[in-house]
Amino acid sequence: MKRLLPTPFISIAIAVTWLLLWDSLAPGQLILAAVLAVAIPLVIGGMRGKPMRLRAPGAVLRLLWRVGVDILRGSIDVSQAILGRTSKVKPGFVWIRLDVTHDHAIAALAGIITLTPGTLSAELTEDRGHLLVHALDMGEAEALAHTIKARYESLLLEIFR
Repeated sequence: MKRLLPTPFISIAIAVTWLLLWDSLAPGQLILAAVLAVAIPLVIGGMRGKPMRLRAPGAVLRLLWRVGVDILRGSIDVSQAILGRTSKVKPGFVWIRLDVTHDHAIAALAGIITLTPGTLSAELTEDRGHLLVHALDMGEAEALAHTIKARYESLLLEIFR
């Protein structure tokens, strides 16, 4: 069974997404959803990298809460910066040394940074040791790096240990 469905949650997500996209439970759509749910994970299996073991569900919930709050705060800050005096806005870049090494953790961190208004993940070094972040209002580079590491990376380290 593990060979046929190496990633059951992904297979379920593919089937459900297919059926929702077609808004139909017709027999043909059900069969096609099942075929895609089995075939796609088998085809992309070699591209997945290290398997992901989700640990520390409490840390996952804390991370989701922090990201949600920071998206809301970032939206307000960016709105104020855009509507206020733009001379106070000091955009810039900062390299952040990464402690996370798991591919999924790095991707999650880059995605979180990009989702948060006012910041953007710009580049990852080849050795995956540093992430370049652009901030709309830079302030102090070390403070931004410390905030990202303390608010997000620390929880990702806990989740992907």
